[in-house]
Amino acid sequence: MPDDIRKGPLVAVLLTGTFVAILNQTLLVTAIPPIMRDLGIDANTAQWLNTIFMLVNGIMIPITAFLIGKYTTRALFMTAMSLFALGTLIAGLSPNFEMLIAGRIVQASGAGIMIPLMQTVLFMVFPVEKRGQAMGLVGLVIAFAPAIGPTLSGWVVDQYPWRALFFIVLPIAIIDLIVAYFVLKNVTKRTFPKIDRLSIMLSTLGFGGLLYAFSSAGSTGWGSTQVLASVSIGAVALFWFISRQLKLPEPILEFRVFRYGIFTISNIIGVVLFMSMIGAATILPIYMQDMLGFSAFQSGLMLLPGAILMGVFNPITGRIFDKVGARWLSISGMALLTVMTFLFTRLTEDTSFAYMATVHAFRMLALAMVMMPVTTAGLNRLPEHLIPHGTAMNNTLRQVGGSLGTAFLVTMMTVGAAASGNGISENEAMIQGVNISFWVATGLSFVGFVIAMFIKNPAPKQQEEA
Repeated sequence: MPDDIRKGPLVAVLLTGTFVAILNQTLLVTAIPPIMRDLGIDANTAQWLNTIFMLVNGIMIPITAFLIGKYTTRALFMTAMSLFALGTLIAGLSPNFEMLIAGRIVQASGAGIMIPLMQTVLFMVFPVEKRGQAMGLVGLVIAFAPAIGPTLSGWVVDQYPWRALFFIVLPIAIIDLIVAYFVLKNVTKRTFPKIDRLSIMLSTLGFGGLLYAFSSAGSTGWGSTQVLASVSIGAVALFWFISRQLKLPEPILEFRVFRYGIFTISNIIGVVLFMSMIGAATILPIYMQDMLGFSAFQSGLMLLPGAILMGVFNPITGRIFDKVGARWLSISGMALLTVMTFLFTRLTEDTSFAYMATVHAFRMLALAMVMMPVTTAGLNRLPEHLIPHGTAMNNTLRQVGGSLGTAFLVTMMTVGAAASGNGISENEAMIQGVNISFWVATGLSFVGFVIAMFIKNPAPKQQEEA
Protein backbone atom coordinates (compact mmCIF):
# COMPACT_ATOMS: atom_id res chain seq x y z
CA MET A 1 0.00 0.00 0.00
CA PRO A 2 1.42 3.45 -0.93
CA ASP A 3 2.56 5.56 2.03
CA ASP A 4 1.31 8.86 0.62
CA ILE A 5 -2.38 7.98 0.95
CA ARG A 6 -4.46 10.60 2.77
CA LYS A 7 -7.04 8.44 4.50
CA GLY A 8 -9.56 11.19 5.35
CA PRO A 9 -10.54 12.22 1.77
CA LEU A 10 -10.38 8.61 0.56
CA VAL A 11 -12.72 7.38 3.32
CA ALA A 12 -15.09 10.35 2.77
CA VAL A 13 -15.40 9.58 -0.96
CA LEU A 14 -16.03 5.87 -0.37
CA LEU A 15 -18.56 6.44 2.44
CA THR A 16 -20.48 9.07 0.43
CA GLY A 17 -20.73 6.77 -2.59
CA THR A 18 -21.86 3.86 -0.45
CA PHE A 19 -24.34 6.06 1.46
CA VAL A 20 -26.26 7.11 -1.68
CA ALA A 21 -26.09 3.52 -3.01
CA ILE A 22 -27.63 2.03 0.16
CA LEU A 23 -30.07 4.94 0.51
CA ASN A 24 -31.60 3.90 -2.82
CA GLN A 25 -32.55 0.46 -1.50
CA THR A 26 -35.34 2.01 0.60
CA LEU A 27 -35.81 5.41 -1.07
CA LEU A 28 -38.91 4.33 -3.01
CA VAL A 29 -40.64 2.47 -0.14
CA THR A 30 -43.10 5.28 0.68
CA ALA A 31 -43.09 6.67 -2.90
CA ILE A 32 -44.76 3.56 -4.37
CA PRO A 33 -48.40 4.83 -4.13
CA PRO A 34 -47.79 8.08 -6.12
CA ILE A 35 -45.70 6.14 -8.69
CA MET A 36 -48.58 3.65 -9.07
CA ARG A 37 -51.06 6.49 -9.67
CA ASP A 38 -48.78 8.38 -12.06
CA LEU A 39 -47.72 5.41 -14.20
CA GLY A 40 -51.01 3.48 -13.96
CA ILE A 41 -49.55 0.28 -12.45
CA ASP A 42 -50.74 -2.02 -9.66
CA ALA A 43 -48.97 -2.84 -6.37
CA ASN A 44 -47.55 -6.20 -7.55
CA THR A 45 -45.91 -4.47 -10.52
CA ALA A 46 -44.70 -1.49 -8.48
CA GLN A 47 -42.96 -3.61 -5.82
CA TRP A 48 -40.50 -4.67 -8.54
CA LEU A 49 -38.90 -1.22 -8.23
CA ASN A 50 -37.48 -2.33 -4.87
CA THR A 51 -37.15 -6.06 -5.65
CA ILE A 52 -35.14 -5.52 -8.87
CA PHE A 53 -32.71 -3.19 -7.07
CA MET A 54 -32.03 -5.80 -4.38
CA LEU A 55 -31.88 -8.58 -6.98
CA VAL A 56 -29.27 -6.89 -9.21
CA ASN A 57 -27.34 -5.85 -6.08
CA GLY A 58 -27.28 -9.47 -4.95
CA ILE A 59 -26.06 -10.62 -8.38
CA MET A 60 -23.26 -8.02 -8.61
CA ILE A 61 -21.83 -8.48 -5.09
CA PRO A 62 -20.49 -12.08 -5.55
CA ILE A 63 -18.45 -11.12 -8.65
CA THR A 64 -16.97 -8.01 -6.99
CA ALA A 65 -14.02 -9.99 -5.59
CA PHE A 66 -13.16 -10.96 -9.20
CA LEU A 67 -13.54 -7.34 -10.36
CA ILE A 68 -11.30 -6.06 -7.51
CA GLY A 69 -8.57 -8.46 -8.67
CA LYS A 70 -9.03 -7.51 -12.33
CA TYR A 71 -9.22 -3.70 -12.18
CA THR A 72 -7.62 -0.85 -10.21
CA THR A 73 -9.43 0.73 -7.25
CA ARG A 74 -9.91 4.00 -9.15
CA ALA A 75 -11.20 2.39 -12.34
CA LEU A 76 -13.65 0.16 -10.48
CA PHE A 77 -15.03 2.89 -8.21
CA MET A 78 -15.34 5.43 -11.06
CA THR A 79 -17.16 2.85 -13.21
CA ALA A 80 -19.49 1.82 -10.36
CA MET A 81 -20.29 5.44 -9.45
CA SER A 82 -20.80 6.40 -13.12
CA LEU A 83 -23.25 3.51 -13.58
CA PHE A 84 -25.10 4.55 -10.43
CA ALA A 85 -25.32 8.21 -11.56
CA LEU A 86 -26.45 7.19 -15.06
CA GLY A 87 -29.16 4.91 -13.63
CA THR A 88 -30.33 7.71 -11.33
CA LEU A 89 -30.63 10.08 -14.32
CA ILE A 90 -32.55 7.48 -16.38
CA ALA A 91 -34.96 6.87 -13.47
CA GLY A 92 -35.46 10.60 -12.89
CA LEU A 93 -36.32 11.23 -16.56
CA SER A 94 -38.39 8.05 -17.03
CA PRO A 95 -41.76 8.66 -18.74
CA ASN A 96 -42.98 5.09 -18.13
CA PHE A 97 -42.52 2.06 -15.87
CA GLU A 98 -40.22 0.18 -18.27
CA MET A 99 -37.69 3.03 -18.35
CA LEU A 100 -37.93 3.45 -14.57
CA ILE A 101 -37.11 -0.26 -14.08
CA ALA A 102 -34.19 0.10 -16.53
CA GLY A 103 -32.88 3.03 -14.47
CA ARG A 104 -33.12 0.96 -11.26
CA ILE A 105 -31.20 -1.92 -12.89
CA VAL A 106 -28.36 0.39 -14.02
CA GLN A 107 -28.31 2.04 -10.57
CA ALA A 108 -28.08 -1.32 -8.78
CA SER A 109 -25.32 -2.64 -11.06
CA GLY A 110 -23.11 0.19 -9.78
CA ALA A 111 -24.36 0.04 -6.17
CA GLY A 112 -23.64 -3.70 -5.86
CA ILE A 113 -19.93 -3.09 -6.50
CA MET A 114 -19.65 -0.17 -4.07
CA ILE A 115 -20.13 -1.82 -0.64
CA PRO A 116 -17.64 -4.73 -0.93
CA LEU A 117 -15.13 -2.41 -2.65
CA MET A 118 -15.37 0.11 0.19
CA GLN A 119 -14.90 -2.55 2.89
CA THR A 120 -11.92 -4.06 1.05
CA VAL A 121 -10.21 -0.67 0.64
CA LEU A 122 -10.72 0.21 4.32
CA PHE A 123 -9.15 -3.11 5.36
CA MET A 124 -6.18 -2.34 3.10
CA VAL A 125 -5.51 1.20 4.39
CA PHE A 126 -6.16 0.69 8.13
CA PRO A 127 -3.98 -1.50 10.39
CA VAL A 128 -5.65 -4.29 12.40
CA GLU A 129 -5.80 -2.22 15.61
CA LYS A 130 -7.81 0.57 13.89
CA ARG A 131 -10.12 -1.50 11.69
CA GLY A 132 -12.92 -1.55 14.29
CA GLN A 133 -13.05 2.26 14.21
CA ALA A 134 -13.05 2.28 10.39
CA MET A 135 -15.78 -0.36 10.18
CA GLY A 136 -17.79 1.64 12.72
CA LEU A 137 -18.09 4.33 10.04
CA VAL A 138 -19.28 1.66 7.60
CA GLY A 139 -21.90 0.61 10.16
CA LEU A 140 -23.05 4.21 10.45
CA VAL A 141 -23.71 4.29 6.69
CA ILE A 142 -25.34 0.83 6.57
CA ALA A 143 -27.67 1.74 9.45
CA PHE A 144 -28.52 5.34 8.67
CA ALA A 145 -28.98 5.22 4.90
CA PRO A 146 -31.79 2.59 4.71
CA ALA A 147 -33.59 4.10 7.71
CA ILE A 148 -33.55 7.67 6.38
CA GLY A 149 -34.84 6.50 2.97
CA PRO A 150 -38.53 6.04 3.91
CA THR A 151 -38.57 9.24 6.01
CA LEU A 152 -36.97 11.32 3.25
CA SER A 153 -39.17 9.88 0.48
CA GLY A 154 -42.30 10.27 2.63
CA TRP A 155 -41.56 13.99 3.06
CA VAL A 156 -40.48 14.58 -0.56
CA VAL A 157 -43.49 12.90 -2.21
CA ASP A 158 -45.84 14.89 0.06
CA GLN A 159 -44.31 18.12 -1.30
CA TYR A 160 -42.99 17.36 -4.81
CA PRO A 161 -43.39 14.87 -7.72
CA TRP A 162 -41.74 11.47 -7.04
CA ARG A 163 -39.05 12.10 -9.72
CA ALA A 164 -37.56 14.71 -7.36
CA LEU A 165 -36.21 11.80 -5.27
CA PHE A 166 -33.76 10.91 -8.03
CA PHE A 167 -32.76 14.51 -8.68
CA ILE A 168 -31.88 14.92 -4.98
CA VAL A 169 -29.52 11.92 -5.18
CA LEU A 170 -28.02 12.71 -8.62
CA PRO A 171 -25.97 15.84 -7.66
CA ILE A 172 -24.49 13.98 -4.65
CA ALA A 173 -23.43 11.11 -6.94
CA ILE A 174 -21.90 13.48 -9.53
CA ILE A 175 -20.00 15.54 -6.90
CA ASP A 176 -18.67 12.32 -5.32
CA LEU A 177 -17.54 11.14 -8.77
CA ILE A 178 -15.67 14.41 -9.41
CA VAL A 179 -13.98 14.40 -5.99
CA ALA A 180 -13.07 10.71 -6.40
CA TYR A 181 -11.26 11.55 -9.66
CA PHE A 182 -8.86 13.81 -7.73
CA VAL A 183 -8.45 12.04 -4.35
CA LEU A 184 -8.93 8.30 -4.91
CA LYS A 185 -5.75 6.18 -4.99
CA ASN A 186 -5.17 2.62 -6.12
CA VAL A 187 -4.81 0.51 -2.98
CA THR A 188 -6.16 -2.93 -3.92
CA LYS A 189 -3.77 -5.49 -5.43
CA ARG A 190 -4.46 -6.64 -8.99
CA THR A 191 -4.12 -10.39 -9.38
CA PHE A 192 -5.47 -10.47 -12.97
CA PRO A 193 -7.76 -13.50 -12.49
CA LYS A 194 -9.05 -15.21 -15.62
CA ILE A 195 -12.74 -14.74 -16.33
CA ASP A 196 -14.83 -17.90 -16.00
CA ARG A 197 -18.07 -17.11 -17.83
CA LEU A 198 -19.85 -20.26 -16.63
CA SER A 199 -19.17 -19.27 -12.99
CA ILE A 200 -20.63 -15.80 -13.55
CA MET A 201 -23.72 -17.33 -15.20
CA LEU A 202 -24.14 -19.84 -12.35
CA SER A 203 -23.62 -17.10 -9.73
CA THR A 204 -26.27 -14.93 -11.40
CA LEU A 205 -28.75 -17.82 -11.66
CA GLY A 206 -28.00 -19.12 -8.15
CA PHE A 207 -28.05 -15.94 -6.07
CA GLY A 208 -30.55 -14.23 -8.40
CA GLY A 209 -32.94 -17.21 -8.28
CA LEU A 210 -32.89 -17.43 -4.47
CA LEU A 211 -33.23 -13.66 -3.99
CA TYR A 212 -36.11 -13.56 -6.46
CA ALA A 213 -37.85 -16.43 -4.65
CA PHE A 214 -37.40 -14.85 -1.21
CA SER A 215 -38.56 -11.44 -2.49
CA SER A 216 -41.66 -12.90 -4.19
CA ALA A 217 -42.66 -15.29 -1.38
CA GLY A 218 -44.04 -12.50 0.83
CA SER A 219 -46.65 -11.54 -1.79
CA THR A 220 -47.28 -14.81 -3.70
CA GLY A 221 -46.73 -17.40 -0.93
CA TRP A 222 -44.02 -20.04 -0.46
CA GLY A 223 -46.06 -22.67 -2.29
CA SER A 224 -46.57 -20.68 -5.52
CA THR A 225 -45.16 -22.09 -8.77
CA GLN A 226 -42.85 -19.14 -9.43
CA VAL A 227 -41.32 -19.31 -5.92
CA LEU A 228 -40.79 -23.09 -6.04
CA ALA A 229 -39.33 -22.88 -9.57
CA SER A 230 -36.99 -20.01 -8.55
CA VAL A 231 -35.82 -21.84 -5.40
CA SER A 232 -35.16 -25.02 -7.40
CA ILE A 233 -33.24 -23.28 -10.18
CA GLY A 234 -31.35 -21.10 -7.69
CA ALA A 235 -30.41 -24.03 -5.43
CA VAL A 236 -29.17 -26.24 -8.31
CA ALA A 237 -27.20 -23.36 -9.89
CA LEU A 238 -25.72 -22.38 -6.52
CA PHE A 239 -24.64 -25.96 -5.74
CA TRP A 240 -23.00 -26.21 -9.17
CA PHE A 241 -21.39 -22.76 -8.68
CA ILE A 242 -19.90 -23.68 -5.26
CA SER A 243 -18.63 -27.05 -6.54
CA ARG A 244 -16.99 -25.32 -9.49
CA GLN A 245 -15.34 -22.64 -7.30
CA LEU A 246 -13.73 -25.29 -5.10
CA LYS A 247 -12.09 -26.85 -8.19
CA LEU A 248 -10.96 -23.68 -10.00
CA PRO A 249 -7.40 -22.40 -9.37
CA GLU A 250 -8.78 -18.82 -9.58
CA PRO A 251 -12.39 -18.91 -8.32
CA ILE A 252 -14.80 -16.00 -8.84
CA LEU A 253 -15.82 -16.27 -5.16
CA GLU A 254 -13.54 -18.13 -2.74
CA PHE A 255 -15.57 -20.45 -0.52
CA ARG A 256 -12.42 -21.56 1.32
CA VAL A 257 -12.86 -18.46 3.52
CA PHE A 258 -15.20 -20.67 5.58
CA ARG A 259 -12.19 -22.69 6.75
CA TYR A 260 -11.61 -19.83 9.19
CA GLY A 261 -13.96 -20.60 12.11
CA ILE A 262 -14.51 -17.06 13.42
CA PHE A 263 -15.27 -15.82 9.88
CA THR A 264 -17.95 -18.54 9.57
CA ILE A 265 -19.48 -17.71 12.98
CA SER A 266 -19.46 -13.97 12.22
CA ASN A 267 -21.34 -14.57 8.95
CA ILE A 268 -23.99 -16.74 10.62
CA ILE A 269 -24.58 -13.96 13.17
CA GLY A 270 -24.60 -11.37 10.33
CA VAL A 271 -27.34 -13.28 8.48
CA VAL A 272 -29.43 -13.53 11.69
CA LEU A 273 -28.97 -9.78 12.29
CA PHE A 274 -30.02 -8.80 8.78
CA MET A 275 -33.01 -11.15 8.86
CA SER A 276 -34.09 -9.48 12.09
CA MET A 277 -33.26 -5.89 11.05
CA ILE A 278 -34.63 -5.77 7.49
CA GLY A 279 -37.62 -7.99 8.35
CA ALA A 280 -38.65 -5.76 11.28
CA ALA A 281 -38.11 -2.58 9.21
CA THR A 282 -40.63 -4.00 6.70
CA ILE A 283 -43.18 -5.31 9.23
CA LEU A 284 -43.37 -2.21 11.46
CA PRO A 285 -44.42 0.28 8.71
CA ILE A 286 -47.08 -2.21 7.51
CA TYR A 287 -48.39 -2.48 11.10
CA MET A 288 -48.35 1.30 11.62
CA GLN A 289 -49.98 2.25 8.30
CA ASP A 290 -52.43 -0.61 7.67
CA MET A 291 -53.46 -1.41 11.26
CA LEU A 292 -52.97 1.80 13.27
CA GLY A 293 -53.69 4.38 10.55
CA PHE A 294 -50.38 6.29 10.68
CA SER A 295 -49.14 8.01 7.50
CA ALA A 296 -46.16 6.81 5.45
CA PHE A 297 -44.12 9.77 6.67
CA GLN A 298 -44.96 9.01 10.31
CA SER A 299 -43.96 5.36 9.94
CA GLY A 300 -40.68 6.45 8.38
CA LEU A 301 -40.21 8.95 11.21
CA MET A 302 -40.65 6.18 13.79
CA LEU A 303 -37.57 4.41 12.36
CA LEU A 304 -35.44 7.57 12.51
CA PRO A 305 -34.43 7.70 16.23
CA GLY A 306 -33.12 4.15 15.96
CA ALA A 307 -31.13 5.04 12.83
CA ILE A 308 -29.62 8.07 14.57
CA LEU A 309 -28.78 6.04 17.69
CA MET A 310 -27.18 3.29 15.62
CA GLY A 311 -25.30 5.88 13.57
CA VAL A 312 -23.92 7.58 16.70
CA PHE A 313 -22.95 4.33 18.42
CA ASN A 314 -21.35 2.51 15.46
CA PRO A 315 -18.08 4.50 15.61
CA ILE A 316 -18.13 4.20 19.44
CA THR A 317 -18.55 0.41 19.37
CA GLY A 318 -15.83 0.34 16.69
CA ARG A 319 -13.41 2.00 19.13
CA ILE A 320 -14.49 -0.37 21.93
CA PHE A 321 -13.88 -3.32 19.58
CA ASP A 322 -10.34 -2.10 18.87
CA LYS A 323 -9.68 -2.17 22.64
CA VAL A 324 -11.55 -5.27 23.90
CA GLY A 325 -12.47 -7.37 20.82
CA ALA A 326 -15.85 -8.65 19.63
CA ARG A 327 -16.76 -11.30 22.22
CA TRP A 328 -18.49 -9.32 24.99
CA LEU A 329 -19.85 -6.70 22.60
CA SER A 330 -21.58 -9.39 20.53
CA ILE A 331 -22.90 -11.39 23.53
CA SER A 332 -24.36 -8.31 25.29
CA GLY A 333 -25.66 -6.88 21.99
CA MET A 334 -27.45 -10.10 21.03
CA ALA A 335 -28.95 -10.34 24.56
CA LEU A 336 -30.29 -6.76 24.23
CA LEU A 337 -31.62 -7.49 20.72
CA THR A 338 -33.47 -10.60 21.97
CA VAL A 339 -35.15 -8.66 24.83
CA MET A 340 -36.10 -5.69 22.64
CA THR A 341 -37.50 -7.92 19.88
CA PHE A 342 -39.56 -9.75 22.52
CA LEU A 343 -41.13 -6.39 23.51
CA PHE A 344 -42.52 -6.18 19.95
CA THR A 345 -44.50 -9.41 20.51
CA ARG A 346 -47.00 -7.45 22.65
CA LEU A 347 -48.35 -4.95 20.08
CA THR A 348 -52.04 -3.94 20.19
CA GLU A 349 -54.39 -1.44 18.55
CA ASP A 350 -53.45 1.03 21.31
CA THR A 351 -49.63 0.76 21.15
CA SER A 352 -48.18 4.27 21.17
CA PHE A 353 -45.80 5.87 18.66
CA ALA A 354 -43.38 6.59 21.54
CA TYR A 355 -43.30 2.91 22.63
CA MET A 356 -42.51 1.71 19.10
CA ALA A 357 -39.87 4.41 18.50
CA THR A 358 -38.17 3.68 21.86
CA VAL A 359 -38.09 -0.12 21.53
CA HIS A 360 -36.94 0.14 17.91
CA ALA A 361 -34.19 2.59 18.94
CA PHE A 362 -32.83 0.12 21.52
CA ARG A 363 -32.99 -2.69 18.93
CA MET A 364 -30.83 -0.56 16.64
CA LEU A 365 -28.42 0.15 19.50
CA ALA A 366 -28.10 -3.62 19.98
CA LEU A 367 -27.36 -4.02 16.26
CA ALA A 368 -24.65 -1.34 16.54
CA MET A 369 -23.03 -3.35 19.32
CA VAL A 370 -22.87 -6.48 17.18
CA MET A 371 -22.90 -5.87 13.43
CA MET A 372 -19.61 -4.16 12.58
CA PRO A 373 -17.55 -5.65 15.49
CA VAL A 374 -18.54 -9.19 14.46
CA THR A 375 -17.91 -8.46 10.76
CA THR A 376 -14.50 -6.95 11.54
CA ALA A 377 -13.55 -9.85 13.82
CA GLY A 378 -14.37 -12.33 11.02
CA LEU A 379 -12.50 -10.41 8.29
CA ASN A 380 -9.49 -9.81 10.56
CA ARG A 381 -8.89 -13.59 10.63
CA LEU A 382 -8.50 -13.75 6.83
CA PRO A 383 -5.12 -13.36 5.10
CA GLU A 384 -4.89 -10.20 2.97
CA HIS A 385 -5.38 -11.97 -0.38
CA LEU A 386 -8.73 -13.39 0.84
CA ILE A 387 -10.16 -10.09 2.17
CA PRO A 388 -11.89 -9.14 -1.16
CA HIS A 389 -13.50 -12.61 -1.19
CA GLY A 390 -14.44 -12.26 2.49
CA THR A 391 -16.15 -8.88 1.99
CA ALA A 392 -17.99 -10.16 -1.12
CA MET A 393 -19.14 -13.28 0.75
CA ASN A 394 -20.17 -11.23 3.78
CA ASN A 395 -22.31 -8.83 1.73
CA THR A 396 -23.82 -11.59 -0.42
CA LEU A 397 -24.99 -13.50 2.66
CA ARG A 398 -26.44 -10.30 4.15
CA GLN A 399 -28.45 -9.64 0.98
CA VAL A 400 -29.79 -13.19 1.06
CA GLY A 401 -30.41 -12.97 4.83
CA GLY A 402 -32.24 -9.64 4.59
CA SER A 403 -34.34 -10.86 1.68
CA LEU A 404 -35.11 -14.22 3.33
CA GLY A 405 -35.90 -12.51 6.66
CA THR A 406 -38.35 -10.11 5.03
CA ALA A 407 -40.17 -12.85 3.10
CA PHE A 408 -40.18 -15.24 6.07
CA LEU A 409 -41.48 -12.70 8.61
CA VAL A 410 -44.13 -11.32 6.21
CA THR A 411 -45.26 -14.91 5.52
CA MET A 412 -45.41 -15.65 9.27
CA MET A 413 -47.46 -12.47 9.76
CA THR A 414 -49.93 -13.52 7.05
CA VAL A 415 -50.18 -17.12 8.30
CA GLY A 416 -50.51 -15.92 11.92
CA ALA A 417 -53.34 -13.55 10.99
CA ALA A 418 -55.18 -16.28 9.06
CA ALA A 419 -54.79 -18.74 11.96
CA SER A 420 -56.26 -16.35 14.55
CA GLY A 421 -59.49 -17.65 16.04
CA ASN A 422 -63.01 -16.30 15.48
CA GLY A 423 -64.46 -13.60 17.69
CA ILE A 424 -61.86 -10.94 16.92
CA SER A 425 -61.88 -8.24 14.25
CA GLU A 426 -59.85 -8.48 11.04
CA ASN A 427 -57.55 -5.72 12.32
CA GLU A 428 -56.92 -7.57 15.61
CA ALA A 429 -56.17 -10.75 13.64
CA MET A 430 -53.60 -8.89 11.53
CA ILE A 431 -51.96 -7.47 14.67
CA GLN A 432 -51.85 -11.00 16.08
CA GLY A 433 -50.00 -11.99 12.90
CA VAL A 434 -47.49 -9.16 13.48
CA ASN A 435 -46.91 -10.38 17.05
CA ILE A 436 -46.33 -13.94 15.80
CA SER A 437 -43.77 -12.67 13.27
CA PHE A 438 -41.92 -10.93 16.13
CA TRP A 439 -42.00 -14.15 18.18
CA VAL A 440 -40.12 -15.75 15.24
CA ALA A 441 -37.71 -12.77 15.14
CA THR A 442 -37.16 -13.19 18.91
CA GLY A 443 -36.26 -16.85 18.34
CA LEU A 444 -33.80 -15.85 15.60
CA SER A 445 -32.19 -13.27 17.90
CA PHE A 446 -31.83 -15.87 20.65
CA VAL A 447 -30.13 -18.25 18.20
CA GLY A 448 -27.71 -15.41 17.38
CA PHE A 449 -27.10 -14.88 21.12
CA VAL A 450 -26.18 -18.56 21.57
CA ILE A 451 -23.84 -18.50 18.54
CA ALA A 452 -22.17 -15.31 19.86
CA MET A 453 -20.97 -17.36 22.86
CA PHE A 454 -18.58 -19.16 20.50
CA ILE A 455 -16.75 -15.98 19.46
CA LYS A 456 -13.26 -15.79 20.92
CA ASN A 457 -10.99 -12.76 20.91
CA PRO A 458 -7.65 -13.48 19.20
CA ALA A 459 -4.51 -13.64 21.30
CA PRO A 460 -2.35 -10.47 20.96
CA LYS A 461 0.14 -12.32 18.78
CA GLN A 462 -2.58 -13.48 16.37
CA GLN A 463 -3.95 -9.93 16.19
CA GLU A 464 -0.58 -8.56 15.13
CA GLU A 465 -0.22 -11.24 12.44
CA ALA A 466 -3.80 -10.82 11.06
